[in-house]
Amino acid sequence: MGKLLLTGADGNLGKQAAKYLLELVDKDKLIFCGYNQESLKEFTKQGIETHVTNFNDREGLAEAFANADKIALISMPFVGKKRQNAHKNAVDAAKKANVRQIIYTSLVNAADESNPSVEKIDHAFTEDYIRQTGLDYIFLRNSQYAEAMITNYFTFAKMDGVLKNSQGSGKMAYISRKDCAKAIAYSLVSEQYHESILNINGPQLMTISEFIEYGNQATGNHVTYEELTDEENYAIFDSMGVPRTTDGKFKEDSEAPFSSEGMVTFAQAIRLGKMDIFTDDFKNLTGQEPLTVQYMFEHADDFQIGERHSKDN
Repeated sequence: MGKLLLTGADGNLGKQAAKYLLELVDKDKLIFCGYNQESLKEFTKQGIETHVTNFNDREGLAEAFANADKIALISMPFVGKKRQNAHKNAVDAAKKANVRQIIYTSLVNAADESNPSVEKIDHAFTEDYIRQTGLDYIFLRNSQYAEAMITNYFTFAKMDGVLKNSQGSGKMAYISRKDCAKAIAYSLVSEQYHESILNINGPQLMTISEFIEYGNQATGNHVTYEELTDEENYAIFDSMGVPRTTDGKFKEDSEAPFSSEGMVTFAQAIRLGKMDIFTDDFKNLTGQEPLTVQYMFEHADDFQIGERHSKDN
């Protein structure tokens, strides 16, 4: 049997998934890929097979995937045709390399055409394309990272203490990025799932007001919530220098390392009840309970969204 391959091992999600994989299987069973040679060095020094990969180079990807039995394709952090083409290249390369199964990090409710999130468009495209290849698959449809909203909470706590967005009273089962990474690792190791869709959710559906209350209890702050219109939400991000799309210029060390189009349409989807998926799939996959929002706020330094790592061409 071939090796287990992880793309994006130099990014926030991928590096955490790599650490979990090293707890589950021997390092000689692993291949780690990424765009950044320097970030991969820590794995190379351990004797792990590593490859610098460019998602615009299908031939290079196929060579990197050559010894892999299963691959985890971590979705790229940009949005639109560029991401769709990058994912298509990776899937084509996996097919050419005779990879047996693809694990793909998707988004909750990605297949719902009425879901207004621009993020889900690329995920739906990639899921459909993987199906068309005839390859076995596991789609990990992740809920929103709790880390994104924890960082957001502290941003508004430092401002006027009023967290403002347009998601209203919609609900989300916020999941830690660490748990999403754990799901990737366990999916690569597992032989239980075939042509499967797993919803990777946190342990509780909650509104943003309930999320904020967990933050207040843990920190002693008194942050409140104010619902905005989508246009007002865009205006806040504009004032912070956040680009509307992922083709824009991102500030270094930004507390909002995503495009405002992605964040505002995501908030709209939550408001409309398009993201309130809640399952036990994470527990069934890993045998563990997902981390709670309360725990993450109590250990907030370990649960910040961090810098944007994309260096796409």
